Order: sequence, then structure tokens, then C-alpha cells
Amino acid sequence: MSDTIAAIATGMGSSGIGIIRISGDKAIEIADKIFVPKNDKKKISMMKSYTAAYGHICYEGEMYDEAVTLVMRAPHTYTTEDVVEFDCHGGITVLKRILDLIISLGIRPAEGGEFTKRAFLGGRIDMSQAEAVMDLINSKNEYAAKASLKKLQGGLKDIITTMREKLLYNIAYIESALDDPENYSLDEFPQELKSVVENLLITIDKLINSSGNGRLINEGIRTAIVGKPNAGKSSVLNMLLDEERAIVTDIEGTTRDTLEEYLNIDGISLNIVDTAGIRDTDDTVEKIGVDKALDTIKDADLILYIVDGSVPLSDSDHTIIDKLHGKKVITIINKNDMNLVVDKLWITQNIDTKIVELSAKERTGKDELYHILKEMFFNNELSYNDEVYITSIRHKNLLLEAKESLNKTIESIDLGMGEDFFTIDLMAAYTSLGKIIGEELEDDLVNKIFSEFCMGK
Repeated sequence: MSDTIAAIATGMGSSGIGIIRISGDKAIEIADKIFVPKNDKKKISMMKSYTAAYGHICYEGEMYDEAVTLVMRAPHTYTTEDVVEFDCHGGITVLKRILDLIISLGIRPAEGGEFTKRAFLGGRIDMSQAEAVMDLINSKNEYAAKASLKKLQGGLKDIITTMREKLLYNIAYIESALDDPENYSLDEFPQELKSVVENLLITIDKLINSSGNGRLINEGIRTAIVGKPNAGKSSVLNMLLDEERAIVTDIEGTTRDTLEEYLNIDGISLNIVDTAGIRDTDDTVEKIGVDKALDTIKDADLILYIVDGSVPLSDSDHTIIDKLHGKKVITIINKNDMNLVVDKLWITQNIDTKIVELSAKERTGKDELYHILKEMFFNNELSYNDEVYITSIRHKNLLLEAKESLNKTIESIDLGMGEDFFTIDLMAAYTSLGKIIGEELEDDLVNKIFSEFCMGK
């Protein structure tokens, strides 16, 4: 953190405003060299924190751009260092010229995520909050954004910190009692500790269980559209997307490969895969598509099973249904603008599924499908967003480690082992939880986490 760094903090494209951020001890000094306020008597170094000035970026008689310059003085800044931001005209050429000028004056280009890394190293945020910054930037829907904001505001940090404080208190008590048994009694302590550990496990289990919804919030619901040839799979996809994305013909087997699309439905993200029609075939290329469709079923969080409601179920439908056991399935009876003859009762008797009738041709029936989707995955509770959701596999694995250590502590208590054995597993849990908020992380892992951040943040 001894270097002063700079980077373009906005997207690299044409826009009304583009921001260049400088952070470090020399930020204000460099800004003074290249920024000329409209009021010539008011230099950057004379400005108070959280103030702005309008002027020009100039150097050695050459003007680079008009700009508004914001000054933020340490330690009350994002990075905890002196920070200067130039709000320039957007556009790659303008911003790159100014950044090149700043770098030529001895400032180092920032690495990906380095501004947030400095906020972490400066103690302004913990690691869970730092990771939430990138989650917020990458959020694909309203729920993901709200979940990220909850962690950015310290929701996960507060929970983890509280658990670690309870663990540390009990570890310290055991150590004190072993060193000074005359003043610290351990007579009733094992059972008291067991109660504390059981409550901690309830909290940890709640966080671990939230990771299922957390992944769906963050990454979207992996959704496979399956059905026999000509059932209307591609037509349903086009209806959901409100565009003619998939080729639709009356010829069976038109879709030979998977087609992947992203869809946001009332704040819920679906990663949709339209698959080839599933049936027995001697066509080598079509068979590859059918095999891919069957593989997609295995990995999907949700199956949209498309049925042609205008004809009876066929052997291909029976084959598909056999593959859907144990999956979350919504059966879509397509072509309800025609006379429906399909046996819906037989479908519900053979797989656990919700049934929706619609017409992909007439573009009707979407609202009921969307309602079922929200009920099936989130029971409409997610809209309140007052819970902390675990969206990181790193966090989940560390919680599982802590859970294992705490379960070992209970086993030791139940076996009547000495209190010094308790501290080993309690400290292991303390360490695992600490890694979530960055208290116990090694430098290499810290660097790896921040290397995945975008440039300028």
C-alpha cells in the first residue's frame, strides 16, 4: 500500500461521464500538477475533503479534457487513503490519454480489485464485505443485488463476529480455569459449553441451508426445456424471451443441439437450455442432441417439461417422464388454444410436478408459470430479503469446516473428555469462521480473491 495507484473506474465504452480514480499518498500532489480549477487560486491541495471543483486537466500547456474533480482525504475514504477522482467525458480515448498522463508522472496502474483490497487491508471492510462488492457489481437481478448489499452492509460479518466472540470467550475461560483452578470453576462448564455450541450450530446450519437459495440468487436457476420432438419447446422459449430466438418449424428434430439463453422473470434469473427433442432415433447427429438433452436433465435445477396437449402421450413422453423423478418439474401443456386430449392425471400420478396450460402460438399463460416459479423456489419469501444468504462456495466450505469442529466438541463433551480437548476443536472452528471475514487468511488467497475483481474497483 506504499504505492499510489490509478485506474479508470467506469466501463470502457462511450458514455456521458468517465471516472479516473487515484488513491495513495501522492494522489493530491499529482492532481495539483494536472488539474487547473476554473478558480485559479483554488488548488486541489487547498480543498477540503468531500468537495469538488470544476476545471481542466492540463499538462505542459496541453489540455486533455474538462473535468469535475472530487477530493477525499484519508482516512475517511473508500480505500482509507487520500483519493482523487476525475469525472471526465466518457470514451476510451479521452480516459486512456488522461490515465497515461497520470502514470507518466510516477503513479502505478492499479491491479484488478486493488482499491477494494486497500479498503480491506486498511480495516474499513472485512473480506465478506469485499467479496460482496464484486457480487453486487456482477448481480444479474434485483434479488442478487439486495443479497449482496446485505453482506456489504455487514450482515454476514456481524453474524460471524458474534459467533467468534462466543468461541473466544469459552476458549479463554477454559485456559484460565486450567491455569488458575482456585478462581475459575469447571464443575458445570461442559454442559454450559454444550448449550452454547448447539446454539452456534443452529446459526451455522441456517447459513449453510441458505446457500441453496444463495446460489440460485447469484447464478440463476439452471433450467432445461425438454420434451419430445415438435412438442413446442422452441416456441415456448421464444415466448418466454419475447423474441424469435430459436428456429421453429413443423419438421420434427429441428433442434439438434442445446441452445442457452438468460432470462429474468420478476427478479428471478433463469439460465435456460433448450434441448433437442427426446426420442429413439437412428440419425447420428440427432442422437448426439438427444444424449445432450438427457445430460442437461441431470444437471438442471428446474425442468420445464413441454407436452403437446393436442395429442395423447407417446412412448417418447413416457421415456422422458422416467428421467424426471427426483427433479423439480413444471409440466407445460402447450397448444391449449386447440382441443386438449393429453392425460394430465397420468402425468401427475407418475411424477411430482406442477402443471401449467399455455399457448406458445398465442403467447398466453406466462403469468401462471411465473407465479409457480416463485412459489417453487422461494415461497415468495425472497422479496423481503431480510436474511443473509450464502452465495460463495468458499464461505459454505468454511462453515462446513466450523460445523465439523463444533460437532467434535459436542462428542468430546458427551464422552466426558478433559476440557483441554475442547479448546482444540473450538479453536479450529474459530479459525474457520475467521477465514470468512479475512481474519485468518494467507496472503496468497487474499491476492487470488482480489485478482478476480474488475479493474478500477
